[in-house]
Amino acid sequence: MRLSYFHVADDVPIDALPQVAVVIDVLRATTTIATAFNNGAEAVQTFSDLNELKKQSSNWPSSSRLLLGERGGKRLEGFDLGNSPVALKPNIVNGKRLFMSTTNGTKSLDRVKDVKNLYVMALINRKAVAKRLLKENPDDVLILGSGWEGSYSLEDSLAAGSLASFLLEASPGSINLVNDEINAALALWSFWKEDIEGCLRTATHGKRLESIGNHDDDFSCCSELDKINIVPCQSEQGVLRSY
Repeated sequence: MRLSYFHVADDVPIDALPQVAVVIDVLRATTTIATAFNNGAEAVQTFSDLNELKKQSSNWPSSSRLLLGERGGKRLEGFDLGNSPVALKPNIVNGKRLFMSTTNGTKSLDRVKDVKNLYVMALINRKAVAKRLLKENPDDVLILGSGWEGSYSLEDSLAAGSLASFLLEASPGSINLVNDEINAALALWSFWKEDIEGCLRTATHGKRLESIGNHDDDFSCCSELDKINIVPCQSEQGVLRSY
């Protein structure tokens, strides 16, 4: 299995996509998505364009939908929720379809929407995603971070490194790290793995969240490792379900 990592959506060569992609946005979109499914969401439909989100969500019964919108770390006006995983309690999301647009994560999902198998990973479901990859054993896996508005993010690389580390330990000799980005991510994980929340708070996006309010619960949730056994997968373009 050959692993490659790309820091942000624009780095991905879309004319040469492999059959498998894993999208990461630790702070906070992919943590939020995994949590939503863990708490009973029917599906998460993601959008890079807010107008398209509003158009498609209007065709869904209001009693069984939730609108999740975030820009700059803050909930968008007129949306039910922002991008906080701790806000997605079972009594709120169970059985609901979530229509979601965020600053960075949904852009990365959109970038690789044409791959055959698209998975969503955060630290909380790293082991579940890794075990799925080991079971399927694809030739190539593209791991894509989300960054911040086109720039590198520390926390997404940390998570990419954590995935590479798990795979290397579980299947030594069969995993090949094919670009410098994934090797750097592995080194980053080795450095920070005993202080995951510290890494998230050191990251520029972590500092950004701290500057706009109390996000202690989000930091705690997003830094938990292998907490849930959920693998969100794309079932049709833009629509994620848990299998």
